[in-house]
Parts: sequence; structure tokens; C-alpha cells
Amino acid sequence: MTRLVLTRHGQSQWNLENRFTGWVDVDLTERGEAEARRGGTLMKQAGFAPDIAFTSYLRRAIRTAHLGLDTLDRLWIPVMPDWRLNERHYGALTGLDKAETVAAHGEDQVLVWRRSFDIPPPPLDRADPRHPAHEERYSHLDPAVLPGTESLKDTLARVDECFRALVAPRLLGGESVLISAHGNSLRALVKILFQVSDSDILKVEVPTGNPLLIELDGLTPLAARYLDTERAEALPPCPKG
Repeated sequence: MTRLVLTRHGQSQWNLENRFTGWVDVDLTERGEAEARRGGTLMKQAGFAPDIAFTSYLRRAIRTAHLGLDTLDRLWIPVMPDWRLNERHYGALTGLDKAETVAAHGEDQVLVWRRSFDIPPPPLDRADPRHPAHEERYSHLDPAVLPGTESLKDTLARVDECFRALVAPRLLGGESVLISAHGNSLRALVKILFQVSDSDILKVEVPTGNPLLIELDGLTPLAARYLDTERAEALPPCPKG
């Protein structure tokens, strides 16, 4: 049996401001830093000692991993960032206040953009300075893979590719793995691991800074629980639970 922890970054500045963040590289708030450290404490209490950590390319996920590992006294383990673990790209909604967006476009339309499985928001033009094609951190990638918008289905495709290529071999080799990422990229991982339907995955919420500990037989979850029980969200049943 191997162990995997999925942890969503602590509260970010744009979480606090209720803005669509996506691939914008905003930092943690003081509360977010505290959530990340508490996540490390909870992992330590659960006896979780990761051999390797994976993060997105975004500082809120990277710093959450580092703060947690510092609390665990495991800053020495490899930490591997991968862009495919980034948050879903929110296209032209990026940076907008969520309440103001609802006022401008209507609650039903915004709900479709936010919660449908395969309908993305309006895209950013590639010339828009917010497009990832203009960022140095992605300059080594084929520009064709850099999105101007994404649905959850689009996000799932790249997360699945990363999981199969990088994470699964580590788990199958018996290593304990920590993944520090985002609400939608972690939702995609939950869908993959727990074999959740396209419609049911839209109901899954991943709280910030609350480690989800998953016990695995190979790549199949046997048991799963949030370590902060006071902020736990409902989980899909384990395939072998």
C-alpha cells in the first residue's frame, strides 16, 4: 500500500478578492501561509513522510508545498514543478471579480463557464498580455499547447498526462507522493483516481490548505480522508473502499 496526499494551495490574494485567478501567479495571503503550515502539521501527525513532491508552475502551489515540507522537516526531498498541474485557465474571465461578472453576464451563464465539464469561458486573444505565451516560464513549451481558455475537460487531459508520466511510476515504485496544486487540477486527479463521472465531478470541492490523504493499492484508492476534519468536504467512494 502506498500513500498520496493532494493539497490545494492555501488562500491566495485573489481568492480573498473573489477574482478568477487561473494561471495568474498571485501569492498566498497570511491566512494562506498559515493554512499551508497547518497542512504540514496535519501530515506530520498522520505519519505522512513524502519521498517526492510535485507542484504546478504557480507560486501559490509551490510555496504551499515548501511551507508544508518545512513543517515536516522534509525540505530536502525533490520538488518537481510541472505546468500541467496548473489551475484551469479562465480565459477572458481572468482577473475579473466573480460577483461583478455575474452582474454583467447573468448567474446562469457564469455557472455554465465555471461548472460545466466541457464548456470553456471566452478565450484570451494570443496578443493579450495575460496569455501564457508571453511568460518566460513557458517559453520552452510548444506555443500550441498553451491555452487561451480551458474547460475542466481540457484541464483533465493535461493533468492526466502528467499523472501517468510522472506521478504514477513513483507510486507504483512504492514512494509516498505529495501533490500541491489547485482546485481544478486536483479535481481532475480525484476524477482520475476515483473514477468519477463527468457530471458528478462537478460537485467535488477541494478546500484550500487541507491535505487529502489517499491510501492506494497500486493506483486504486482503498481509503481517503481530509486531515482537517473540521473543513472536510464530501469525497466520492473509493473503488475498493
